[in-house]
Amino acid sequence: MRLQSLSRWFPFLAWPRPDRHLMRGEFWAGMTVGLMLVPQGVAYAALAGMPVITGIYASLVPALIAVLWSSSTRLGVGPTALTSLLIGASLTGLAEPGSAHWVALAAWMALLSGLLQMLLGVARFGWLLNLVTSPVLNGFTQAAALLILASQLPDLLGLRTTWNALAVSPSLHHFDLTAAAFGLGSLGLLVAARRWRATFPAAIVIVGLAALVSWAIGYADHDGAVVGHLPAGLPQPYWPGWLSWDEFGALVLPVLVVTLVSFLETASSAKVEHQQGGTRWNENQDLIAHGLAKMSSGLCGSFATSASFSRSAINLYAGAKSGWATLFALALVLAVLLWLTPALYHVPHSVLAAVVVTAVTSLIKPGTLLRLWRVSRVETVIGGVTFALTLATAPRMYWGVLVGLVLNLGHFLYQRLHPRIIEVSPHPDGSLRDRHLWLLPPIAPGLFALRMDAELDFASAAALERRIAEHWAAHPEIRHLCLFAQPINRIDVTGVETFARLRTLAASRGGQLHVSGIKLPVEQVLRRAGLLEAGPGLALYRTDAQALAVLQQLTE
Repeated sequence: MRLQSLSRWFPFLAWPRPDRHLMRGEFWAGMTVGLMLVPQGVAYAALAGMPVITGIYASLVPALIAVLWSSSTRLGVGPTALTSLLIGASLTGLAEPGSAHWVALAAWMALLSGLLQMLLGVARFGWLLNLVTSPVLNGFTQAAALLILASQLPDLLGLRTTWNALAVSPSLHHFDLTAAAFGLGSLGLLVAARRWRATFPAAIVIVGLAALVSWAIGYADHDGAVVGHLPAGLPQPYWPGWLSWDEFGALVLPVLVVTLVSFLETASSAKVEHQQGGTRWNENQDLIAHGLAKMSSGLCGSFATSASFSRSAINLYAGAKSGWATLFALALVLAVLLWLTPALYHVPHSVLAAVVVTAVTSLIKPGTLLRLWRVSRVETVIGGVTFALTLATAPRMYWGVLVGLVLNLGHFLYQRLHPRIIEVSPHPDGSLRDRHLWLLPPIAPGLFALRMDAELDFASAAALERRIAEHWAAHPEIRHLCLFAQPINRIDVTGVETFARLRTLAASRGGQLHVSGIKLPVEQVLRRAGLLEAGPGLALYRTDAQALAVLQQLTE
């Protein structure tokens, strides 16, 4: 019992006890992911405009914090393409990429985003993730993937100038052909390796081979763009200094979007892990863990991290059973930091671009919106607007997500304010159905029987009352009103007031308000309001069958 209580605060205490069989499988799974972490970390740091060594820093301490405190121990935590792009795009115009000021702003983004995530987890606000629907996330992801590809093309092709200059004066002299050969060759090998065996750590092998070839031909000595010198050793504690109010204001929206997008990345991976393991996902614990991970990244002078879907999937496919696999992966990253950073000196930038391009191509799924069109045209339009605005507002691409969220909430509110309200009648199959759609006779003369498929609250109450008032105005002979209340799960003060008016109106017409199948939470509220007291104006029925037996006996 005491261990169970402690494991709530220290989830790693609940890990399986190590034995030879478990550790063998965890070791090989950890090595597979660890060999991907280093090249991807370096490549994503460049995408974020950060010194490339910070990508390895972000793959070490934050991943350790996350795995120790997370409920999802098999996630590949570290730099990711989407989060890195958001950071790089958000800081454009605020500082020079790679400068000390840029690093400080990126660290603050990690600190603020991590603090926000941690507070949301402590307050148990993980349900906020439900505000972002699949169409909004898909629209943003597709657009972000295209922006990542566009940002990496110059490095991949060895372009020495701008696209505008190339368009004005097309010439091969604008390209570093050696860099293009490194980039395109690496891209081809990475794609082939992924199709051959997804779990094979092709990135580290190809990066290593490229560095060897680069060293052999003296590419760096001929002014080739390479990674260059990287500091060896563990990351040092870092404090970015205080933000000015203007800088804080400029970071508010980017921090909100990074928080949202990075945790949605985590959620997509965590759901797969827990479905496979048959366990329940504790989103609030993961909010806390990944918030702490982001803050630790900022305090190491690095940038915000997230859970990589591709690395998490490979960890699962490689047979990882617990967080021990991640510890083995981090041991490999630690060895690189301590002893192997000189080996990255000769890696061409075009090879890092190939690593990024290969990773983000899996995000591009043009058929997603087309398939969604057959399900919901409104949500497809929302996803399309998110996609278009993300592209149009780059580098301030967070506006796409924010507008998508507003449109989605607007659509949700419209549906809540316009609930489905139908006049019902018994169908030959025994169910209650829409009387006008199925051309059914009324239950009884002088009766208006209806069902509302929504809560009876401030959003739907006016629509219900309006529908009844319009029907009574058009059919003055109707005296009785029956509400089949089975779909109503909740009622608020506005709903209570509407219920009272409907009872009074039915009584004023010389009839009754009949209520069938009222649920206990709704009944308790109405009883506290004194509206279910026995009287000539109200009739209650426990089941629809009981209600129909009485209602069919009504006459004018």
